[in-house]
Amino acid sequence: MLQVRRLRGGDAGAYQALRLAGLRLHPDAFGSSWEEEADRPLATTAEALEANYVAGCERDGALIGIAGLRRATSVKTRHRGVIWGIYVDPAARGLGVGERLIAAVIEQARGQVEDLLLTVSAHNATAISLYRRFGFEDYGLDHRSLKIGDGYVDELLMKLDLRPA
Repeated sequence: MLQVRRLRGGDAGAYQALRLAGLRLHPDAFGSSWEEEADRPLATTAEALEANYVAGCERDGALIGIAGLRRATSVKTRHRGVIWGIYVDPAARGLGVGERLIAAVIEQARGQVEDLLLTVSAHNATAISLYRRFGFEDYGLDHRSLKIGDGYVDELLMKLDLRPA
């Protein structure tokens, strides 16, 4: 059975292990890198989980998916939130984990922000399709957004309007 809940400081070990696996296996899917995060102290990760909203999906007590929400803090941009760090363990793909995580983050963002933004590797058709099912719309393409070695990754910019109808 799948369960989605907010991750807290006590989840830092499981969260960090899953995040590092995602960074290692899919470096083109994240703005951060395994090299930047591999030596991050667990206490720093625990503090970040307490300070931010990160949804985790568990199956039989094991963390198999994560997604974060960051709200802008400046006066002129705090009406916007950003979904970040979405990752589902490869063994759990096809179970609806991504759908549950995105739904949880949208629910958390609703009433807090008007626009919910995300970026996704332009070649990741599966993720793009998921986001479009939730109503996210494309609003731009960031060419050469990420540089990995000598290669580049284009990122699609997507937005969901959360203002009440």
